[in-house]
Amino acid sequence: MAQYVVLQPRIEANFAAQADARDGTGSGLTDLELGVRLRYEKSREFAPYVGVSWERQFGNAARGSRERAENPNGVSLVAGIRVRF
Repeated sequence: MAQYVVLQPRIEANFAAQADARDGTGSGLTDLELGVRLRYEKSREFAPYVGVSWERQFGNAARGSRERAENPNGVSLVAGIRVRF
């Protein structure tokens, strides 16, 4: 049984097809998240990980966050266990 350490980059971009006044989002790119996770694969079924993630909102989504006194940018630490059945 081989054991691996894997560095996994991650990117997520969310787009809105049309503006939504209820959510305060406009059409186009609403937010972007970039991150990296380091996981230790003891087996294919069990892999604990740690990582860091950076997120930024754009356009009306960012404006709405600022109006609610929230920061449209953020950095977070993540940790977890990936389990496959």
